[in-house]
Amino acid sequence: MPLSEDEQRILQEIEQQFYEHDPAFAHNVGSTTLYRHAGRNLKWAALGFLTGFVVLIASFASSWVLGIIGFLVMFGCAAVFERNLRKMGKAGWQQWTSSWRGGHFRESFGDAGRKFRDRFRRDS
Repeated sequence: MPLSEDEQRILQEIEQQFYEHDPAFAHNVGSTTLYRHAGRNLKWAALGFLTGFVVLIASFASSWVLGIIGFLVMFGCAAVFERNLRKMGKAGWQQWTSSWRGGHFRESFGDAGRKFRDRFRRDS
C-alpha cells in the first residue's frame, strides 16, 4: 500500500532532519550494506578461527582444558562464518570477492606490505 502525501512529506522531513543533525552517521548508514557488514564479520570469524587453532595446537599437549577452549573458539567462529556466508548468498559472495580482484584487497586488510617495504628500504 503506497504512502499518502502527508506520510511522504513527514518521512521526507524526518530524513532531512536526519541528514542535517548528523551527516557523518547518515553517510555511514547510507554506504553500509548487508554484504559489507557480513564480509566484515567473515574476516573477524576467520581471524578468530585461526586464533582458536593456534591455542588448540599450542596448549593441547600441556593443558587439555585450554585445548578444549581453543576448539570451542574454532567451532563458534566456524558457525559465525557459516551464518554470515549464508546471509551474503552467492551474489554477495561474488561481489565481495570481485572487490578483492579489483585491487581493493589492500583496502580491506590495510597496506601493511607497502609500509614494511618502506621501512626495510629506510633501514638499508
